[in-house]
Amino acid sequence: MKKLVNVTEVEGEGFEALLGEDVLIFALNYIYSGKLVGVNTTCIQIEGAKIVYETGSFTDKGYKDAQKLPGTVWYVQTSAIESFGLGK
Repeated sequence: MKKLVNVTEVEGEGFEALLGEDVLIFALNYIYSGKLVGVNTTCIQIEGAKIVYETGSFTDKGYKDAQKLPGTVWYVQTSAIESFGLGK
């Protein structure tokens, strides 16, 4: 038997709550870090973006191997994002 549930959308949660913060994005193929400056239905915009090849210990001040991406901003498709949160 199917169980019915109520879904409540909370404004200002998820990516919107992290706007202006340094974030760590786990996507399908790469890990990205940078300052989250834009959000829409298809992508997010990261300023000072880096690909994180090796995080190292999460208690360290920085990532063990993070390579800066070209340009001042970078975009990541939301459909490719697996998880996200505050970064370093």
